Amino acid sequence: MIKKRKYKIVLVLVFCLYAGFAEAQQLQSYIQEAESNNPDIQAYELRYNIAEEKVNEVNSLPNTEFEAGYFVSEPETRTGAQRARFSVKQMLPWFGTITARENYASSMADAEYVEIAIAKRKLALSVSQSYYQLYAITAKQEVLEENIQLLKTYERLALTSVEVGKASAVDVLRLQIRQNELEKQKEVLGEDYLAEKVQFNNLLNKEENKKITVMDTLIIPFENMPFSKDGLAMHPELLKYDKLYESITQSESLNQKESLPNIGFGLDYIPVAERPEMNFSDNGKDILMPMVSVSIPIFNSKYNSRTKQNELRQQEITAQKNERLNTLKTLFAQAKQNRNSARIAFSTQVKNLKQAKDAENILIRNYETGTIDFNDVLDIQELQLKFQMNQIESVKMYYVQSAIINYLTN
Repeated sequence: MIKKRKYKIVLVLVFCLYAGFAEAQQLQSYIQEAESNNPDIQAYELRYNIAEEKVNEVNSLPNTEFEAGYFVSEPETRTGAQRARFSVKQMLPWFGTITARENYASSMADAEYVEIAIAKRKLALSVSQSYYQLYAITAKQEVLEENIQLLKTYERLALTSVEVGKASAVDVLRLQIRQNELEKQKEVLGEDYLAEKVQFNNLLNKEENKKITVMDTLIIPFENMPFSKDGLAMHPELLKYDKLYESITQSESLNQKESLPNIGFGLDYIPVAERPEMNFSDNGKDILMPMVSVSIPIFNSKYNSRTKQNELRQQEITAQKNERLNTLKTLFAQAKQNRNSARIAFSTQVKNLKQAKDAENILIRNYETGTIDFNDVLDIQELQLKFQMNQIESVKMYYVQSAIINYLTN
C-alpha cells in the first residue's frame, strides 16, 4: 500500500513538472511573438533609433558662412579701385564641446533603450494575464458542461422516481431549471472568451479570430517558482531613472562647455582693378585678408540658470526613483501575499471538493436503497460547482501573481 502511494506521488510530481514546462514553453512562444509583432514595441524601437541618430546630428560644426558684396561706388586705393568683397567664415566650438554633445545624445539614447525593456516586460505581463484568463474561462466552461451532464443524470433518476411515486414532478422541474442556469452561465463565459480572445490577439497584433491554444490543465506546483528579490533593484523602471540622471549629468557637462568662448576663422578676398596708365609693382593687386574671431559669452546668466535647473532635475529624479522603488516593493509584497493566498485557497477547495464528492456518493447509495432527496442533490451540486469554480480562480490567481513577480524580479 505504501509503495503504491509513493508511486502515485511520483506520477503526480512528473505530471506537474511536465505540465508546468509545457505551459511555460507555450506561453513563452506567445510572448516572443508579441514582442516581434506588437506595434507599441516597434514604436519604442523606432524612438530608440531616432535617439541614436541624434548622435550623428550633434556631431557637426556650425554652418559655414559665405558672403559676397559688390561696391556700387568703387573706393579708390593707391593700388586701384576695389570692385567687390567675398568672405568665408567658420565658427568652432570650444575644445570638447562636440564630444560633450555626443555624450549627451548617447545618454538620451540609452534612456530610450531602457524604455524598450520596460515595454517588453509590460507586454509579457499583459500577454500572461490574458493567457491565464483564457485558461480560466475555458476551464470553467468545461466544469459547467460536466455539471450539466451530472444534472441530466440526476434528472433521469428523478423521472424514474416520479414513475414509482418516490419523487415529485417539482423535483424534475428544479433540476431542469438548474440546468438552464448553468447553460446560461456557459454561454456568458463563451462571450467572455471571445472578448478576451480579441484582446489577446491584439497584443500579438494578429487577426482577432485567430485560434489560440491554451493548456488543458494547470496545477499549482508543490513549491513556489523561485525568484530573487534582489532583482527588484535592477528593474528597468528604476534603471530608467539612473539613465535620466546620467543624461542630466551629461547635459551639465555640455552646458559648461557651451559657456566657454567660440573661435572663428575666416578669409576676406577683395578684387582690385588696375589703375590705367600707371606702372608700379602692386598695381591692381587683389586683397587677401585672413581673420580670427572670438565669441565670448559675457552675459552668462542663462548658463548659471541651466546649472541650477540641472541640479533640481537630478533631485527630482532621485525622489521619483525612490517613490517608484517603494511602489514596486509594495506591488511585490502584494503579489507574494496574493500568490500564497491562492495556494491556501486552492488547498481548501481540494478538501471541500473531496467532501462534497463524498456527500454525493452517499446520496447515490441512498437512491439505491430507495430514498433520495433531490433538494439535497441540488445543494450538493451547487456546492461542488462553487468549489470547482473557486479552484480554477485560485489556479488563475496563482499564475497571474507569479507573472507579476516575474515582471518585478526577472
